[in-house]
Amino acid sequence: MPRPSQSVSSVAVSRGTARPNTRDIPEETAVALSYNGTTQAVMMATPADLQEFAIGFSLGEGIVTHPDQIERLEIEELDAGIDCQMWLSDEAADRLGERRRQMAGPVGCGLCGIDSLEQAMRPLPQLPPDNVCTGSARLLHAMHMLRKGQKLHDLTRGVHGAGFLHADDTVTVKEDVGRHNALDKLIGSLALQGIDPASGVILLTSRVSVELVQKTVLAGAPILIAVSAPTAHAVRLAEDAGLTLIALARDERFEIFTHPHRITPQEAHNVA
Repeated sequence: MPRPSQSVSSVAVSRGTARPNTRDIPEETAVALSYNGTTQAVMMATPADLQEFAIGFSLGEGIVTHPDQIERLEIEELDAGIDCQMWLSDEAADRLGERRRQMAGPVGCGLCGIDSLEQAMRPLPQLPPDNVCTGSARLLHAMHMLRKGQKLHDLTRGVHGAGFLHADDTVTVKEDVGRHNALDKLIGSLALQGIDPASGVILLTSRVSVELVQKTVLAGAPILIAVSAPTAHAVRLAEDAGLTLIALARDERFEIFTHPHRITPQEAHNVA
C-alpha cells in the first residue's frame, strides 16, 4: 500500500541563494469505491484510513444507513490505484440500485459527476434544536487540539484535517488531501467505534462548502466549526437544517453564523 507521504528532492531558493533540499509531500492516489462488483465513485485521496473512508463515504451518500449493511469490505492495491470493494446487504443494494450514479472527484471538488441539480441540492433532515450546548473556550481548545493532532500536515504542510470533539474533551483527528475525504474518514471512524456524531462537534481546517454542511447534518452532528469562511449557500443550508455553523476560528475568536443558541451566551459574548 502506498505511504501517505513521499520524500522528494527540490531546490530551495531564499534571498537569492539556491540550495538542494528534500521535502516530504502528501501522496495522492486514485481510490475506487465499489459496491457488489461495480464501481460507484473514484476519488483522489490520501492512501490512509481507507476502511474509514469507504464507510464514511457510504454513510454520507446514503448508500448505507449503518456500517453493518456493508457485509464485507476488502481493500485491493492495483496498478492504477486502490479499490475499496464492498458487498452490501440486500436492503442497501436495493437502495443503491434506485439512485446509482457515477462520480469522479478530484481533490477539492465535492459535487463532481452528480448528474442532476436535485442530487446536488438534496433535502436535509432537521437537527434537534437543543441536543448539544457548549462554550467558546471549549471550542477554541478543541480547534487547538485539532491542529495539534495533524501529524501528516506537520510533515507535509499539504493536507486538510477533520476532527470530532467528544464529550470528554478528547479530539479524534483524520487527515486527507481532500477536505471532503477527511470528513468522510472521520465519520467512518466514529461509526466503527459506535460513537454517535450527535454527541459532539465536527471540527474542520478548511472553508465550509455546501457538501461539508450536508455531510455534517446527515451524520447528525449539531455543531460545525471551521478555520476558514463559509460560502453563502452553506450558511443558508445550515440555517434551514438547524445546524450551528461557526467559522473563521483563529487565535482566540470565531464567528457564529447560524443557530447561536447552542453556544453558552456569556462565552459567545466574549468572542463577539
